[in-house]
Amino acid sequence: MTSGGDSPGMNAAIRSVVRTCAFYKIECAGIYRGYQGMIEGDFIDLNARSVKGIINKGGTFLKSARSKEFMTKEGRAKAYKALTDANIDALVTIGGDGTFTGALVFNKEYNFPIIGIPGTIDNDIAGTSHTLGYDTTLNTVVEVIDKIRDTASSHNRLFFIEVMGRDVGHIALNAGVGAGAEEILIPEEDLGLERLVDSLNRSKESGKSSSIVVVAEGDKTGKNVFELKDYVNEHMPEYDVRVSVLGHMQRGGSPSCFDRVLASRMGVTAVENLRDGKSNLMVGLINDKIAVTPLQKAIKGQSKINKELIRVSDIMSV
Repeated sequence: MTSGGDSPGMNAAIRSVVRTCAFYKIECAGIYRGYQGMIEGDFIDLNARSVKGIINKGGTFLKSARSKEFMTKEGRAKAYKALTDANIDALVTIGGDGTFTGALVFNKEYNFPIIGIPGTIDNDIAGTSHTLGYDTTLNTVVEVIDKIRDTASSHNRLFFIEVMGRDVGHIALNAGVGAGAEEILIPEEDLGLERLVDSLNRSKESGKSSSIVVVAEGDKTGKNVFELKDYVNEHMPEYDVRVSVLGHMQRGGSPSCFDRVLASRMGVTAVENLRDGKSNLMVGLINDKIAVTPLQKAIKGQSKINKELIRVSDIMSV
């Protein structure tokens, strides 16, 4: 099952789960539309051939949705009945914080075996250095920023580029360093409007005629990225300031090789843990090794921003 926001690599993870089941001669079913499809019994039998040709596809062929009904006891009771009626006795959930929260509640109420695979582009789950889709999203964002920089340098423009990251700044920080941004604004570090202008003035005095500022959507420097634009327009009228909100293009696209390999490794581990009678765990990547973390810790723990990368960003922006 895939749930919540889609991310590149979800299809590769589905493929891995299904083919690992086939390898161990375990029957496998797919659930369409996440928890809502579970409530409605929207299941499909899957085998090794059902998942051919999807490892390179973005999104999720099982579809994804958010379910308000599953948040109720009555909805979860319907979901449990649908699963037992279909003789389904374990679940692999691919998603993020909301998906795992629902899985924990469901397991507590019905003692239903569940293993989670982290699929979210924000990389905001503890217990893994990389979530599925994060690497692909970074490559997408860097490619777009490279294109925008061509225009910025041609017209002496300052671009504010907003990327996803409501609660954490992993995408903004890593893509910003990778694309050579002059400033990076993330929720974890409040730069402040005055300090932002001071920094941009230093860049201009050092000879830079154009600048790129990468902004995580959850950054608190201004109320939003358009307020940042207005403030800089007022205090640095010499710049032609533009805003580019990358939005949902960051979610799409063919997954990178890294995400395809990671999804394949995670899917195998998820099935093998269920086969060994384990439950309430999330499969993650720690120090380039596949490891498992209690779902509760994955949800409650916060992924940490790389402080060294912030220092590197400050040095590179000279």
